[in-house]
Amino acid sequence: MALVMARPEDQCSTVRAGGCVIGGRRIVLIAGPCAVESWEQMLSLALVLKETGVGILRGGAWKPRTSPYSFQGLGREGLEILAEAGRAAGLPVVTEVTDVRDLDLVMEHAAMLQVGSRNMQNFVLLREIGRSRHPVLLKRGMSATIEEWLMAAEYILAEGNPNVVLCERGIRTFESHTRNTMDIAAVAAVKGLSHLPVVADPSHGTGRRELVAPLARAAVAAGADGLMIEVHTDPGRALSDGPQSLTPGALAEVVARLTPVARAVGRSL
Repeated sequence: MALVMARPEDQCSTVRAGGCVIGGRRIVLIAGPCAVESWEQMLSLALVLKETGVGILRGGAWKPRTSPYSFQGLGREGLEILAEAGRAAGLPVVTEVTDVRDLDLVMEHAAMLQVGSRNMQNFVLLREIGRSRHPVLLKRGMSATIEEWLMAAEYILAEGNPNVVLCERGIRTFESHTRNTMDIAAVAAVKGLSHLPVVADPSHGTGRRELVAPLARAAVAAGADGLMIEVHTDPGRALSDGPQSLTPGALAEVVARLTPVARAVGRSL
């Protein structure tokens, strides 16, 4: 692991996405809906999230879904809506790139690329992102070991792109109560194994909105440099991932309860 090998704590890497730095003393909040649904939805949500202290706006334009009949996203239109909402709110945006053919287009609109769980080992895509030098959020594969996850990051780093942030989003186990099993231990483990910043996604990690807050606190206590949380103005009517999405008001409560946890581990929000 020549490039992801551990460094002394005071030399851990930071990654800048727009005006937001991930990996410093401040814990970064990345929030927004699973999928971009409309201009009105994204604009109103982006403005509220900015006031809540969110540093990066998220939203999916292309949505790889288990069923081909599920909502697949708005594609290019959704990407343009997300970018416009981010500019209106003064927030950099992150969105998933699912196809190497869309890479240039997504980089034009997004301050940070997301590689989703299903593409963690899409090595062609990883190499191209590595050549781009564009900031990237690399989600752990749903059945990936920690070593496989770090090796996926290595594909990007080996091509010359140091701007990689790891994202723990839960793994598939025999447990059926939650959508995935949130691996809090992995957050602490990769902080010791790698110099890369680590973000935790308790929304996908549990699939249950009532578990997002406690797992967010646990991730911060374990050393996460940021949190990625799905937020929707009306989760009951969301076109994807409604059961795990918080309302903006619920996110504000999460932030309020996270503040003393962050302070206890020498961080801030």
